[in-house]
Parts: sequence; structure tokens; C-alpha cells
Amino acid sequence: MNEKSFDAYLRSFDYDERKAMKIQLPEMFELYAAGKAQVIDIRFKEEYEAWHIGFGQHIPLNELPDRLDELDRDMTIVTMCPHYDRAEIARLYLTLKGFHARYLTDGMLGIVDYLRGDRAKNYMEKIR
Repeated sequence: MNEKSFDAYLRSFDYDERKAMKIQLPEMFELYAAGKAQVIDIRFKEEYEAWHIGFGQHIPLNELPDRLDELDRDMTIVTMCPHYDRAEIARLYLTLKGFHARYLTDGMLGIVDYLRGDRAKNYMEKIR
């Protein structure tokens, strides 16, 4: 495990890291379909109960420290929430814990918009 302090992370932060910490929908879907990404919905329990999408794993942000053993260190961990604010907090935490983590810039609301009609059908055929 390659844990890093927040100070060390900030000292090494550069344009490459700024780019690497983000992932957009097409790349996320590609990695997920290839079995190279673990997608984590980090919203609160009540939000998840009210609505969720058909893939990914639910680990609320406030439970993340106690559930790290559910994450695969050999995969890219993609964190997501409706927009991206909490997903970025989760990504930073996981990065400091030694995971290769990225946050979904488009958020879950972007997924809902992206996977409509034929795109949903085509994507589901691709991952089955």
C-alpha cells in the first residue's frame, strides 16, 4: 500500500495530476466494460434508496474508511455522486490511501442524461 500524506500529495500536485484525477463518461464506460474500473456511488444511504443507476457499488462517503477492503487495488476506482463534489472528496481520500482513484466529472446526473434510448441499449449489450 502506497499511502501518502496530504502534505506530500499537495507538494507533488501538478497539471498531470489535475488531469489524471478526473474521468469523463466515455472513458469510464470503456474501462468498466473492460473490467478495469470499479465504480463507487458515494452518496448517502437515503439518496441511494430514493434512486440509483443499474451498475456500480454503493459505499457512502462516511462509510468509506471502514469499507476499504471492498475495493480492488488492481482496478481504477471511479467515485461518483450527482455532480462531483463528494466524489472528489472520496477520490482524494482513496488516492491518499494508495488507490488509483478518479472522480466522474459528469456526475451521476450526466450518466442519466447520457444513457438514454439507444445509447442505454447499446451500452448494456456491450457489457453483457
